[in-house]
Amino acid sequence: MISKLQYISQGETPETHLENLQKACVSGADWVQLRLKNCDVETILETAQKAREITNSFNAKLIINDHYKIAKAVKADGVHLGKSDECPLVVRTYLGASFIIGGTANTAEDCNSLLDKKVDYIGLGPYRFTETKKNLSPVLGVLGYRKIVKELQTETPIIAIGGITLKDVSEIINTGIYGVAVSGEITKEVSSIAEFQEILN
Repeated sequence: MISKLQYISQGETPETHLENLQKACVSGADWVQLRLKNCDVETILETAQKAREITNSFNAKLIINDHYKIAKAVKADGVHLGKSDECPLVVRTYLGASFIIGGTANTAEDCNSLLDKKVDYIGLGPYRFTETKKNLSPVLGVLGYRKIVKELQTETPIIAIGGITLKDVSEIINTGIYGVAVSGEITKEVSSIAEFQEILN
């Protein structure tokens, strides 16, 4: 069962990512993604091992961004693959059936391609402009979600992502979207997790 709220780690250094991830777990997050960019593989592996220790102690699911081999090495719960990462089918063969595999999409075509490749969830966005991610795809907004969800008619959870704040959640969920992934808003105010969960559940 996939949670309706995923916290995506943020921070200036790997240590800050871990601190923010721990704060999120303390505040009730049960599904978190370690998203380290511009770090060498060894640093990501070491940080992922520490993230696994933290999430294990809170019984929270851990997703590793991009690096599926690291996800397996640290016994994470899954991996999130960007559009330019390895094919989910290849990753599934490597990880096995028990791992969660998520993929990034911006259009209905992207979603259908991921559904054909049997991902466990789709991160669809961006909802709005965000500085968290470079090379941002076109913004979808509520109308974009409504159109794509209607077209897909899928049981696979679609998770909205990209600059989402508390006040956006009700409107997003009303489009038929399953859940949301949040980074900046929770990093700034970790106590907002309870409010996100209340609206989502």
